[in-house]
Amino acid sequence: MAKQVPLPKEYPIPANWHWDDMGSFVQIKSGFPFDSKRFSSKSEGMRPLIRIRDVLKGETITFTDEDCPEEYIIHAGEILVGMDGDFNIAKWQSEDALLNQRVCCIKSKSELLLDNFLYYYLPSPLKKINDATPSVTVKHLSTKTLNQTPIPLPPLPEQHRIVSRIESLFAKLDEAKEKAQAVVDGFELRKSAILHKAFTGELTERWRKEHGVGLDSWKQCLIGEVFDLQAGKNISAKEISGQQTDLYRYPCFGGNGIRGYVAQFNREGEHPIIGRQGALCGNINLANNRFYATEHAVVVSYKMDISTPWAYHYLKFLNLNQYATATAQPGLAVSNIVKVPIQYVPFEEQRELSEILDNLLNKEQQAKEAAEAVLSRIDTMKKAILARAFRGELGTNDPAEEWAGEMLKAVL
Repeated sequence: MAKQVPLPKEYPIPANWHWDDMGSFVQIKSGFPFDSKRFSSKSEGMRPLIRIRDVLKGETITFTDEDCPEEYIIHAGEILVGMDGDFNIAKWQSEDALLNQRVCCIKSKSELLLDNFLYYYLPSPLKKINDATPSVTVKHLSTKTLNQTPIPLPPLPEQHRIVSRIESLFAKLDEAKEKAQAVVDGFELRKSAILHKAFTGELTERWRKEHGVGLDSWKQCLIGEVFDLQAGKNISAKEISGQQTDLYRYPCFGGNGIRGYVAQFNREGEHPIIGRQGALCGNINLANNRFYATEHAVVVSYKMDISTPWAYHYLKFLNLNQYATATAQPGLAVSNIVKVPIQYVPFEEQRELSEILDNLLNKEQQAKEAAEAVLSRIDTMKKAILARAFRGELGTNDPAEEWAGEMLKAVL
């Protein structure tokens, strides 16, 4: 049985507001104890069932043929609270469904309380109750705790105004969130498009015209004719112990595993390295000067005049993973890489292309980081808006309006 926990404390509110127990104004309906043996993922001849895991999703993939009283039917827009775990709250978004145990439906039973005012108010006290609830395994919320939770009640017209302001501000923030997420989600696609333009000659078309050269200056050849590839090898830890050098292991491609020690390479400047095994097969990174490379890496040096930025971007563009052997553990053999066809670009055009690429890709990276910053701030801003709203501090010319506007501008 869920234990009573310390309730959220009252705080100062405007003089024409008052505090009261939520139970005086709400009706809480707990779910029906449906038999889990009759649950099904098939909908034919069944009725959808809302389980606690479905609260935030707003939809369900669980169905039952069990009969229950009509009062346990939930309609779209009704407020649900998960009574276990994180005490999540959300409005049901789908077709009519049955309410399972450990989920409750909460609604106003008074003309003095708007359902939407209740909906926007509840997340904060639920979070405080969750934080104060002791638990060995899963936390449990009781209807008694919900009924005794204090709620600040402004006059009904003020509730309407507050709900309207919250929804207006949230709409702007949600628009900013949608646009920011689109920027983040489209980042790799935009990078691919830029690289395609780079290595099909589009980005340097103007440069070639200005210098009187054409695409026929690009030479068809194989990777092995342009690049010298050498795979890393295992050696003992003692052989490199205490040496002042970078040790390039599997994680240099973003992985988490350490896969042995490796052969030493003494090179001047940056050199591309190619991941050649596992999930990181075909990934490209850069190594500086004197370093070690594992058997999971191929070190790239040059047989012709090569700009390292050009080589780095070109190798990424080639998507070398497609040349890996089709085994349970994908592997990229040097003998396969050297046969990959490429176009060798004259050195001066390589440098021009690298400069253009760096500029475009840096702009895309900055746009992505700005969008990620917006995403990280939006939820915090929503909580701040709600906190101000339920203290009576959300005015018509509120800083929140400027916040929401700034977030929207940041991703346009």
